[in-house]
Amino acid sequence: MLEQKVKEKCYKDLSALFSETFSKKPSEILDLRADGSNRKLFRIKSGDFSIVGVYGPDRLENNAFVGFSRHFKSIGMPVPEIYAYEENNKIYLETDLGDTTLFDAISSSRKENIITSEVVELYKKSLFHLAKFQVYGIKNFNFKLCYPRASFDRQSMLWDLNYFKYYFVKLGGISFNEQKLEDDYIFLCDLLVQAKSDFFLYRDFQSRNIMVKDGEVFFLDYQGGRRGALQYDVASLLFDAKADLSPELRLELLDYYLNLPEIKNVVDKEEFLKFYYPFVYIRLMQAMGAYGLRGFYEKKTHFLQSVPYVIKNMEWLLSHAQMPLTLPELNRVFKRIVASTYLRNFGSKKLGLTVKISSFSYRNGIPQDFSGHNGGFVFDCRCLPNPGREEKYKNLTGKDRDVAKYLASSPEVEKFSHGAFSLVSQAIDNYLSRNFTDLSVCFGCTGGQHRSVYMAEKLASALKGLKGLKVEISHRELGK
Repeated sequence: MLEQKVKEKCYKDLSALFSETFSKKPSEILDLRADGSNRKLFRIKSGDFSIVGVYGPDRLENNAFVGFSRHFKSIGMPVPEIYAYEENNKIYLETDLGDTTLFDAISSSRKENIITSEVVELYKKSLFHLAKFQVYGIKNFNFKLCYPRASFDRQSMLWDLNYFKYYFVKLGGISFNEQKLEDDYIFLCDLLVQAKSDFFLYRDFQSRNIMVKDGEVFFLDYQGGRRGALQYDVASLLFDAKADLSPELRLELLDYYLNLPEIKNVVDKEEFLKFYYPFVYIRLMQAMGAYGLRGFYEKKTHFLQSVPYVIKNMEWLLSHAQMPLTLPELNRVFKRIVASTYLRNFGSKKLGLTVKISSFSYRNGIPQDFSGHNGGFVFDCRCLPNPGREEKYKNLTGKDRDVAKYLASSPEVEKFSHGAFSLVSQAIDNYLSRNFTDLSVCFGCTGGQHRSVYMAEKLASALKGLKGLKVEISHRELGK
């Protein structure tokens, strides 16, 4: 009943403001989706003319959005124009930028996880404008409007980290030592506050807050903006969970951003990268806190559908971009999240499984698994016939036809491969059912040149083309 009364008041107040502003009455008012926000959005039409009307229950947040919009519009940024604002009634009228977000553009054009060149171009346009927001948007900016804080400082970081702890980690059933986790939070903040931070931080620079109209991009929802570091917003866009960008595309877009003149003029690439991945981590934790608040606490379960995607990103980070400082309890929490079948299986989306196959020499130790769940196999091929003992094979590898022929003719090798591949196949079926994204399979021998390489190549060949699988192969010793 209360919800209906609020909506009726919105219709009445926005209709009156529309008539007063444009000297004509609206012919139609339609409800629009506002995602996770408490704001209420409406499309108000009069013939072919339409604008968006907004009711925001938080006056300070409204003041921030309206004030920031007017500032950015004055310096030529692609943001909505504010046609009218009634602070007391908590309503305002803004440009209608349509219904297509960057996320919609990705989703509609993606085929077999391939993003089209047109969408990549939209991402580059978004980063092009982000650089201008960050560098030029800060000039003559009214920080008194910032809500709830004027900078992304230590206090803001700790709010986000505890948001993650209480709404995601605890409600998601992940165990942790609270004092040790708090200690790690302090060390992480000590690092992050060292980053150069005299820039505009958009705060929620992600694909659902970027509108696409006539091939151009426009920007919304920067009301949480404040002073901060460059890295945070780049992390927000490139590690946006359900956008599910590939690691290769993320690196391509990051390189594009770092080579923009505005960015090259204000920060050294090496200095930027020193802090980049720590900011990626804290952004992912903030996002997980939001999913937990909306999904676990408020019971809006559709927010939990993003959880498997953010875990996939976390798993990639643990494998490729570990923290530049030791945070043992936080790292344990990350690994427990990555290993959680419960958290991975929200929603119906199957993320696909990457089987990482490698060969190695025991002389140099077993390859370390950074994926987070420490799963997979290490097979010892030293029990198989060794081609390396024969002069004619000594300078060849398991990828060469003669070595492959030699090993394939051995009943011992056939029996070994059948047993190993059967175990791997069982694990693949199980991992796919649990929405795990990474399985490590290592083959080792004395020198890492013949038997292990042959077995790795043989397994990769057997798995290639199977639905839901991506196969990556590496030969550690051959790369030296």
